[in-house]
Amino acid sequence: MSRILSLAALTVLELSPPDMVSCAAAAGYTHVGLRLLPATPQEAAWPMVGDTPLVREVRARLDDTGTSVLDIEILRLKPDTCIEDFAEVLETGAKLGARNVLVAGNDPDEARLTARFADLCDLAAPLGLFPGLEPMPWTDVRDFAQARRILTTARRPNAGIIVDPLHFDRAGSVPAEIAQAPSEWLHFAQLCDAPSERPANTEGLLFQARAERLMPGEGGLDLLGILEALPPDTPLSLEIPMVELAKTVGSVERARRMRAATLALLARLPNRHPH
Repeated sequence: MSRILSLAALTVLELSPPDMVSCAAAAGYTHVGLRLLPATPQEAAWPMVGDTPLVREVRARLDDTGTSVLDIEILRLKPDTCIEDFAEVLETGAKLGARNVLVAGNDPDEARLTARFADLCDLAAPLGLFPGLEPMPWTDVRDFAQARRILTTARRPNAGIIVDPLHFDRAGSVPAEIAQAPSEWLHFAQLCDAPSERPANTEGLLFQARAERLMPGEGGLDLLGILEALPPDTPLSLEIPMVELAKTVGSVERARRMRAATLALLARLPNRHPH
């Protein structure tokens, strides 16, 4: 199997970052995603920026298991964001061997957000990092079309868009939009499933996104359509929080099941020659 599969931090958020690395390795993944900055104030805030004992422990686990870091998260671009404040986060990610940086747009001024995203790309470039803007329907980068507009204006060679099938569907985007975007923007994608029926409000969207997704093939999202629209062998980050299941099934077993479900889904893709 040539395609990279990575275990996203949100999938096993009950674990410490070093244990996320060990879990990914034990469940058969070659890569892991690490959350250096918490996504919400309610989350555990691990000391994962700079030369901390925890960062050194993560580096040791990566080395011991042969696991690589696919992406680090989450950098939020807000109205008062100072891009230079992210320098140490990016440097830490680079030292851990990451390639991608997950970015959320939380600034209603699109021109300012675009300029800040371009500046972030410039800050990340010497470190070999690729900032990826992830559209989410409750943020100020609502859908794929808006993210595409921002990247087109920013014009940075290391810029990317991260497709999350849940957010992609809930925003009303369609796979043809992915196929029409420059393939060099699509450094990796996330993977999960969910019921086809869309939540009625933002509260429902947030709950489903952060707590109750489904394993690939168990819901109603057009995962095959999305996968066919992405460049062949796009690395996939399995972001599948299942809080209810986590009460009875341990992290390694959940991660194994998710990986198996993903491989079964990928086996259904038509054979394609890379373009």
